[in-house]
Amino acid sequence: MANNPINLAFRFLLELYALYAMGYWSSHFFPGRVGIAFVILIPLIAAIVWGVFRIPSESPNGRAPVPVSGWMRLLIETGFFGFAIWGLFNAGAIQAGTIFGSALFLHYALSYDRIAALLRRQA
Repeated sequence: MANNPINLAFRFLLELYALYAMGYWSSHFFPGRVGIAFVILIPLIAAIVWGVFRIPSESPNGRAPVPVSGWMRLLIETGFFGFAIWGLFNAGAIQAGTIFGSALFLHYALSYDRIAALLRRQA
């Protein structure tokens, strides 16, 4: 189920929303020009980490800039999405955080085969 095109599109939208949520949180807690820098930098750094630390088999060309094991990838995903949810709650967007967390739970429940495969993979 993890490679279903609809689930992959859903995952992509969740990733984009997570980056938006990180920027939203930054805009609430860093005022002025520093805030503008953080609104750009925090999602940018998160996107770089997301794209660099990969499992080779999930990369488009079969190679990863920094190959990691499956459990490490799950840990990175947990931090990425967890920070986004925390940021929404911390910025006062309780309902958005709850809906986003529920959508993530649904995605990972549908992707049980991917999680099992990640836990078996080594870097």
